[in-house]
Formats: sequence, structure tokens, C-alpha cells
Amino acid sequence: MNEADLTALLLRFKLGQIEIGPVLAQLGAAPMTGQTAAADVDLDRLRRCGYPEVVYSPGKTTAAIADVFRMQLAHGQNCLATRVSPEQAGELAASFPEAQHNATARTIRISAAVTGAPQIGRSGKVAVITAGTGDLPVAEEAVETARWMGCEVDLIIDVGVAGPQRLIAQKPRFETADAVVVVAGMEGALPSVVGGHVACPVVAVPTSIGYGASFGGIAALLGMLNSCAANVTVVNIDAGFKGGFVAGLIAQRAFSREA
Repeated sequence: MNEADLTALLLRFKLGQIEIGPVLAQLGAAPMTGQTAAADVDLDRLRRCGYPEVVYSPGKTTAAIADVFRMQLAHGQNCLATRVSPEQAGELAASFPEAQHNATARTIRISAAVTGAPQIGRSGKVAVITAGTGDLPVAEEAVETARWMGCEVDLIIDVGVAGPQRLIAQKPRFETADAVVVVAGMEGALPSVVGGHVACPVVAVPTSIGYGASFGGIAALLGMLNSCAANVTVVNIDAGFKGGFVAGLIAQRAFSREA
């Protein structure tokens, strides 16, 4: 049962068109999962957590991903797959012409609007900032995730601390955001700088970009965890999806309070 079905059911109860017994029966019978050949799809996650299940593509066949998408679309749920290989992307695009593929982010998105299902409205503003262009794949993953969640997203690239004037020039674009995602490798200093300029949560995403002593992103991770800016929180190395999702949740809650 998706949000539209639940709303219609409760409206019928409010109008006296249905008794409480059938309402409880329908709620109890609501499908919690959907079985495909390779997965047990958590169709109830939209109701519990506000957004559908996301497909992590490595290790899965294209057919397995496509089956999950079909199951979600049949239940009016938007689809998102992350870390999609070029081969998987090509095959999925052939099966789902309406799919939006971001090759840099390695993501595939499909809107359930193609099935006529009600869609989540725009919910808050997220700014995604990169320290360097090498961080762009992780940043784009965050962008695609926040867009899938219905957020307005502004991507600001290549404003790292080696050229501090670049960040200040872009400040009007991110200072009014409900949440900011900052993606950086090397020493991971940029989230602290951004955090000192905004009155919203900053989700720091360390990347594996850097020379030997960066230890594949561990140096950036530790630098971000030790940030002096109190509004900075940190997700895992190269975890653009996690950064975008957390920022999207924050933005959605902020937007709901303002509406």
C-alpha cells in the first residue's frame, strides 16, 4: 500500500464510508515485500522510512535489477540504482526508455510518474559542493540521490581550500540551503570551512582522492571527524549516496515545517 492508497483509505474512513474493521484488515493485509527471482523487495520501506528501497548494483545481474524496478514501479514507487556499471546501464536503458542515467554518478533513476502514480513533491533545497573536479563522481551520486528524493539540488564544483576566494564567490548559492553536502579528498578541510559559513547541517563526504599519505580517503575522513565546525557530520569514504540521502532527509523535514 503506497501513500496515495493509504490516504484514500483514511479519507473514506473519515467520511464514514467504511468502518474501522475493514480499515484495519486492509492495513494488516498491506504487502510488506515483493518476491523476485533474486530479491525480497522491501515495498514497505516507503511507508516506514519515507522513501523506497535503493538498489546497490555491484554483484547483481541486470535482470535482477530490472525485476526490482518492475516490482517498485508496479507499486507506484520511484526507482534508484547506484554504482551501475556501463554494461548494466546500457541494458537497463534498453528495458526502461524512461530511465535517467548519470554516467558520472553511476546511477539510474526512474520516476513512477510513468505509471500514473502520485509523485512526491519538491521537498527542500540541498547544495552539493566539491573541493575538486576529481571528487565529482561521488558528488554526482549525492546529487542524483537528493533529486530522487524530490529535493531542489544545486551542484557547486571545484571550490577547494587551495583557492579560498572561489568558495566565497559561490556563497549566495549555498547559504540558504536546508542542508549542504561537501565532498572532498586530500586533507578533507573544506567541510569545516563551509560549516563556518552556514546555519544548517553540513554532511561531509570524504573521498579516496589524494596522494599516498591520504590512505585512500582515511586522512580526509579523520580530518572531517575532527572538524571544529559544530554543524559538520560525516559519512563513509566515497559514500555519495549516504551523503545525499541524509541531506535529503534533513531538507525534507525542514521543508515540511515551513510548508
